[in-house]
Amino acid sequence: MKAFRVHGEFKMGERWQKFSKEVAANSEEDALEYIYSVFGSRHRVKRRDIVIREVSSLALEDIEDPLVKYLVEREEHGEGKRD
Repeated sequence: MKAFRVHGEFKMGERWQKFSKEVAANSEEDALEYIYSVFGSRHRVKRRDIVIREVSSLALEDIEDPLVKYLVEREEHGEGKRD
């Protein structure tokens, strides 16, 4: 599992709201899917009203979100995998 930081904007009413969110995902595509899913469920935003400006992969020391850091560290140490 890797960490990604996603920057973009989503339409909230009549204006565009900027966002930056850290995500733990297996790939960049999974990270984008997570962003669309979260903003759709939390803010009732359609996918067409979400504009992704940048997706960047993060090194472990650059992760700011404690949950994302925990998930990435746990995966690196082989924990959390079930047979």
